[in-house]
Amino acid sequence: MKPAPFDYVAPASVEEACATLAEACGGAAVLAGGQTLIPLLNLRMSQPFILVDINNIPELKGITRVDHGIRIGPATRQCDAVDSDILIQDLPVIVEAVRHVGHHQTRNRGTVGGSITLGEPAAELPATAVALGATIEIRSSQGIRQVSADEFYLGPYMNVLEHDELVTGITFPGWPQGHLTIFRELAQRPGDFALVGLVGALAIEAGKITHAGLAWFGMGPTPMKARQAEQLLIGQSLQDIDPEIIAESAVADTAPFDDQHTSAEYRRTVGTRLFARALLEAIDAQEAV
Repeated sequence: MKPAPFDYVAPASVEEACATLAEACGGAAVLAGGQTLIPLLNLRMSQPFILVDINNIPELKGITRVDHGIRIGPATRQCDAVDSDILIQDLPVIVEAVRHVGHHQTRNRGTVGGSITLGEPAAELPATAVALGATIEIRSSQGIRQVSADEFYLGPYMNVLEHDELVTGITFPGWPQGHLTIFRELAQRPGDFALVGLVGALAIEAGKITHAGLAWFGMGPTPMKARQAEQLLIGQSLQDIDPEIIAESAVADTAPFDDQHTSAEYRRTVGTRLFARALLEAIDAQEAV
């Protein structure tokens, strides 16, 4: 099929983009990588009357160190995130998550901000933002606001963005060197959305966990933060952790569902095992250092 007719603009600045969105009064769609938007347009499941291409705005691209963290421009290609020396050194779990997004070909075009903004419940990057405590910068013609990733998602493909707002940055807080990374995903085929996924990090100081950030994907209507497991882990030494108990508490914070791929009960069972195995492997990796 072909998309419904629309106008196309490629603003050169954030201010111009926000002004266009405001004038459209909800009739605009933002184009970054287009890996989701273009198929929706072709199927006429999305019918904006104006397409706002943000790829010509330099400030929306790039990965930089900032005070107390790392800032990623929303139009940064996923392939650039995989090759980023900054992420490899400071937040390798983001690199691991991006490697599981789609396929090599789609990562050449897909953007970090596009995936995080869309909020596909079974996608890797939205859950990574939630797990690591990222802050999402949102701009409009009225000003700037900051929203935590944990509060950004309202439901499947639903977020707090108003029709005249644009995501202009994602800032991940810094994690100490040597922190443990956790990433596990079960999918039917490489590149498919996850049936069950887990992502996060653990900061260790003097042999004890001082900070934990963990989230699920594919286990509810949005990325699901494993709050109970985080609280149980903080203050614990790795040797004293009971992975099964922590895993059960983590799954208690999810809301899995039945669909054409599998059942909610399967997701709970597999999620518990994935979580416990991930903790065991993290403990073994730390002890081997």
